[in-house]
Amino acid sequence: MLGIKEIQEIIPHRHPFLLVDCIEELEPNVRAVGYKSVTYNEPFFAGHFPQEPVMPGVLIVEALAQTGAVAILSVEANKGKTAYFAAMNNVKFKRKVIPGDKLRLECQIIKQKGPMGIGSAVATVDGQVAVSAELTFMIG
Repeated sequence: MLGIKEIQEIIPHRHPFLLVDCIEELEPNVRAVGYKSVTYNEPFFAGHFPQEPVMPGVLIVEALAQTGAVAILSVEANKGKTAYFAAMNNVKFKRKVIPGDKLRLECQIIKQKGPMGIGSAVATVDGQVAVSAELTFMIG
């Protein structure tokens, strides 16, 4: 299992934009499974929405991308590099994510050619799909 320090050695994201608390499973260049414990203290809840806090969907997609980036950038040839978004396809929001939820983040690399690749990503809470997406990345 990778904690915050180990994740920060792989990807460049930092607080408050590091959206993965730990990586539970890692197969470099193949897949990663991580978690985000969503707390009421997240800065975005102050405005999204004050009476009904909901984690913004785009941040869930970003958390999935960061999980995929750990898988891609943990390969020796990619150490010290950054994985950038190139596209997001077939993004589906199925369930709200609220304070107290433990978000399971899974990204499997399904295609890679040179510096470009595609990951199939799913975020779940208690086994229910919150977000699914196909994420295209470019390593730079």
